[in-house]
Amino acid sequence: MSGCEARDAKKLVRSPSGLRMVPEHRSARSPFGLDEPPWVPDKECPRCMQCDTKFDFITRKHHCRRCGKCFCDKCCSKKVPLPRMCFVDPVRQCAECALISQKETEFYDKQLKVLMNGATFFVTLGTSDKPELMVCRLSNNQRYLVLDGDSHYEIEIIQISTVQILTEGFTPGGGNTRAIGMMLQYKVPGSEELMQMKFTAGEDLSCNKKLSASWLAAMHKATKLLYESRDQ
Repeated sequence: MSGCEARDAKKLVRSPSGLRMVPEHRSARSPFGLDEPPWVPDKECPRCMQCDTKFDFITRKHHCRRCGKCFCDKCCSKKVPLPRMCFVDPVRQCAECALISQKETEFYDKQLKVLMNGATFFVTLGTSDKPELMVCRLSNNQRYLVLDGDSHYEIEIIQISTVQILTEGFTPGGGNTRAIGMMLQYKVPGSEELMQMKFTAGEDLSCNKKLSASWLAAMHKATKLLYESRDQ
């Protein structure tokens, strides 16, 4: 096993919430991941935290695996995939959390694959006025943004501080806009210096505009998840 494979190795663990397939090393966890929440202690929740039904021998309490709060079966009956916490199977969640998790599952099923497949952009580093045509993609372990052209860059996702999607075609109603690029700021490891990169979709026919727009939309969603993970 190579060094990279060893760092990315995973193990199966059992928690009160269910089976999870997690990285053996915490440093190898996905930057989009979330930690399991602590469960509200049973003695602190005599009633459902949604409908206020009193728990008794017949009405049992259940904990939402995403928020850790106590609910009755009616308010916490849905079992939904929760990939951000690495659960192997769908887990019980309250209605509010289930809705959020269902939206995130679309990101993991579709947009994450778009990011990993990559797209082609003209990339301008810092204050340079010479853009370079590069293929940009998310690494398979989700921890790096990899840029390949005449030059090669690997930007650690957790070092990215801001992402601004650039659009064109703005209308007063806010419709008919399309993503044409992005501005990215990230920290250089070992320093507090911020570097800036500009990504622009190519106008020539060799660059697939639709693919570039899909990649930028997926990156926008990924950024939202990244910020949520940091705020946890």
